[in-house]
Amino acid sequence: MSSTARRRAARKSPAERAGEIATAARDLALEHGLTAVTLRSVASRIDVAPALVAHYQPNMDALVASTFAAIVAAELDDIRAVVAAAASPTEGIAALIDTLLDGTREDVTVIWVEAWAMGRRNDTLAESVREQMDAWQAVVRSLVDDGVASGEFETMDAAETAWQLLGMIDGLNAQALVRWNDERARGSALHRAVEGMLGLDRFALDRP
Repeated sequence: MSSTARRRAARKSPAERAGEIATAARDLALEHGLTAVTLRSVASRIDVAPALVAHYQPNMDALVASTFAAIVAAELDDIRAVVAAAASPTEGIAALIDTLLDGTREDVTVIWVEAWAMGRRNDTLAESVREQMDAWQAVVRSLVDDGVASGEFETMDAAETAWQLLGMIDGLNAQALVRWNDERARGSALHRAVEGMLGLDRFALDRP
């Protein structure tokens, strides 16, 4: 479509246009990765001139950061619901691991991997990554604390255990992006490691 036709596009309120830009950035990131969120790609997605996007989003680093935050926060909301539905902390940990390793969240894994790399040169994104990692750690730590309180888990430091668990999940999911090892092996290895970390019986995290 020509730039002339774009200039004749229907006018929208600032809130509508900002929402449209945010949605376009999110969709681009989930489909093609966080690196796909550029001024030109977002403009093309909603069929407007790049200058219009720049008017509403003059700082693309900030748009990339907010796009990352929106995507991973939504995933964390899903995980909270999964954990809340579990009958016990042990079942909650098992559900958490299985849900995050089942291969259905690969698009979000790509977002995380790219954000860690891009955050080296985008301070706004790096800050957002740290905030989201803290949020994830808080959820897992709360689950571990519940297990300690109920007598199901044994650990001296729930926060450290949560960091270790998230680090292992992140590493295994990053490996899965290049199809290294298979899903069953990754899940089994993590189950055995977490059972040891939490003082659980062997195979306590295995589910039918």
